[in-house]
Amino acid sequence: MSIPKTQKQWLITGADKGLDGLVYQDAPVPTPGDHEVLVHLRGASLNYRDLIIPRGMYPFPLNLPVVACSDGAGEVIAVGSKVKKWKKGDKVLTLFNQGHQRGDMDIAASKTGLGGCFDGTLRQYGTFAETGVAKIPSNLNYVESASLVCAGLTSWNALYGLKPLKKGQWVVTQGTGGVSLFALQFAKAAGAHVIATTSTAEKAEMLKKLGADHVINYREDVNWGETARKLTPGGEGVEHVIEVGGADTFTQSLSAVKMEGVISVIGFLGGAAPKDNILETLSRVCTVRGVYVGSREQLEAMCAEIEKHDIHPVMDKTVFTLEKAKEAYEYMWAKKHTGKIPITIE
Repeated sequence: MSIPKTQKQWLITGADKGLDGLVYQDAPVPTPGDHEVLVHLRGASLNYRDLIIPRGMYPFPLNLPVVACSDGAGEVIAVGSKVKKWKKGDKVLTLFNQGHQRGDMDIAASKTGLGGCFDGTLRQYGTFAETGVAKIPSNLNYVESASLVCAGLTSWNALYGLKPLKKGQWVVTQGTGGVSLFALQFAKAAGAHVIATTSTAEKAEMLKKLGADHVINYREDVNWGETARKLTPGGEGVEHVIEVGGADTFTQSLSAVKMEGVISVIGFLGGAAPKDNILETLSRVCTVRGVYVGSREQLEAMCAEIEKHDIHPVMDKTVFTLEKAKEAYEYMWAKKHTGKIPITIE
């Protein structure tokens, strides 16, 4: 195919204008450098992070203006002169933090986030370092693959980054957002037991269909952490808690976790001012760990496991096109979604 000169993209112009700062515009198609690939993006997906960057609520580094969004997948259509890893026609997905290749996160890597510091994926064409993309799982389409970039990799890192999840262990997930649903799917693929929390009977049914062993309605059971603990052998608690609620859920996460268990702190949907004393980690003898997505090495391991177990991300039934992406932001902000929001790109 011939490569066009111009393309459409969504640019975040500031962190103080809300969605008014998200501008749909024409832009040149970038030329790949020696070590870069040019990707014709075909699918994208939104994360809570994308909603809060234009609202000035994001706690990690930003370099605005920037093309929005981290989650993307597409086809390599040109490669730089020194690229060895990829060829035209390869199907790839993006790495969230382009500089996080393996091992621990560091300050330099934290400043390489797509859609925050580096131009992201809400556009038709993008250049990325050859080490900034990975092969998409053969069982997934472009939009499904895009949804793995942030939420999928974050849950993978939560379950495998510090104390790898083992068969027969217990995991608590919270709600039906992308990270929580991926954690449920990955945990079941590993042969673990999952206790999921939710607020409605309808969502409880969906969680059971995905394999949740127990579902607790947190509106009906405010002390769900203790309830979760009692479901585990000997009432000892769970090895992993996927903590996305922040202030609203952290007390219950502490109640649910086993001695030497890990609470992975991923979000603050219920507020960022915790009601708990950090010294609770001593009386509970647990680890509380912040998780900031994951490395390329982890991304590749996760994609291999997704292929092996034929895992398909839970995608919302409403599909948005690139030009309607702002409507996708509004839809997610209004909490109308279940799982990941698909955005198709032509």
